[in-house]
Parts: sequence; structure tokens; C-alpha cells
Amino acid sequence: MSARRLRSLVLMAGVLVLAACATSPTGRPQLQFMPDSQIRTMGLDAYSQIKETEPTIDAGRQVDYVECVTAAITPQVPSEYAEEGWEVTLFDSGQANAFALPGGKMGVYTGLLEITENADQLAAVIAHEIAHVMAQHSNERMSTEVATALGLGALQVAAGDDPERQRAMAALGVGAQVGIILPFSRTHESEADEIGLGLMADSGFDPRASIQLWKNMSQTAGEAPPEFLSTHPSRSTRIEDLRSAMPTAVYRYEQAVAAGREPDCTS
Repeated sequence: MSARRLRSLVLMAGVLVLAACATSPTGRPQLQFMPDSQIRTMGLDAYSQIKETEPTIDAGRQVDYVECVTAAITPQVPSEYAEEGWEVTLFDSGQANAFALPGGKMGVYTGLLEITENADQLAAVIAHEIAHVMAQHSNERMSTEVATALGLGALQVAAGDDPERQRAMAALGVGAQVGIILPFSRTHESEADEIGLGLMADSGFDPRASIQLWKNMSQTAGEAPPEFLSTHPSRSTRIEDLRSAMPTAVYRYEQAVAAGREPDCTS
């Protein structure tokens, strides 16, 4: 029975991997087998839950400011990522954070407005979060976790009751977390930086502001964990990557300005 279950798990994992090959907007191969409709539904449900549990600010200068920046960016996003348009909510919280969810829902926390010094810096964060949706990172993340669970499940069946094999499985569990899941997360962050930089530039926001943004983050975030065990690139790596991509981004920004895209958003 165990051998039978093992064969089934291995076969299922193989079928999923073969059927789920995709490519991100940067050309990176991806694993995606979750239905898009399910991912969007989960995004909408998560958004509703957050709005029910966290305080929001529904009107005022800060809301107008966040909506202005968001409204300048979303026209540059293909409509397939938010078929009913984008909605952004300002959450009354000191955390310097923002998010975008499949289905076109966004959240910005008031703590972020204290770190971003201008609309260009805020646009860098908002474009970065939308970039996660454009690259379908939620689908890839969930697909990876399911595939990892299937693979580990197959190996666990093979280990049986052998104590030595079980100890090896425990070690493999740590290896799977550090060696598979976290690198994907760092890859997602770097990819969202690259896509988001172009997105903010196309929207008429100065991409050079992204570098100062991460310097601000570095000054306020305190000591960061080692990069190899972090779900984010180190700030120095992030800034170096942004600088490498800046010439192209600045060109796109200049093209956007020439086309009349100059958002007038003030805090």
C-alpha cells in the first residue's frame, strides 16, 4: 500500500510540474497550476477580511493622495489583472507596508506615508506591489508549496518507520524551506522591483526615487536578517539591482513625460 501511494504521489507531482510551465513577464520560468479564478477569489476574500479586522481611513487628504498615485499607475497595468478595476484602501496603522492582491485590490498603511517623502517614492512601493500581481507570484508561490508538499509526502512514505530515514526527512524539511521556498520569495521580490521600476516610470513617476526610498527603509528598519535566510533581498543588493536597471527606467520615464503623463499628487 505504501509503495502504491508513493507511485501515486510521484505521478501526481510529475503531471503537475509538466502541465504547469509558465513564464513571468521578465522571461523567468514559473510553476503555475492553480486556477486563476481561484487565485482571484482568494485575493478578494483576503481583502474583505483585512478590511473587516483593521481600521481604515475612508476620506481626507491622505486618502486623496494615495488614490491619486494609484490612479496614475493602474492605467499602465493590463486590464486582465483587474477586470473590474483597481480599488485601494488606506489602513490606519503604523506599519510601513502596502499590498496588492489578485483581483485588483490594494492596501496602503499610513505608516508607509511617514517613510515615503514624496509621490515618486510612494509610487515605487505601489508599483512594486502591483508587479507581484502582474507576475502572478501568488499562483507560483502556492503551486510551489503544493508541489513541495507532494514531493516531501512521497519521500515520507518511502522513509516508512525507519528512524534513520525519518531523521533524514526532518533535515530535508529544513532544506526544502531554505533551499526552495525562500529563494523563490527573494526571486519574487527582485522581479517585482524590476517590473515595478518600469511600471512607475511608464506612469510618469521618477524611478530614481526608488533608491532613496530603500535608503529610507534601511534607516528605519534596524538590523535586518542575513540575506540567505531572508524572504527579501538585502537592501544593498536591492539598491545595486535598481541602479543597474535605472538607465532603461529613466528612458521610459522621459518617454512618459513627453507623452504628457505627469501625475500631480501631493500629500
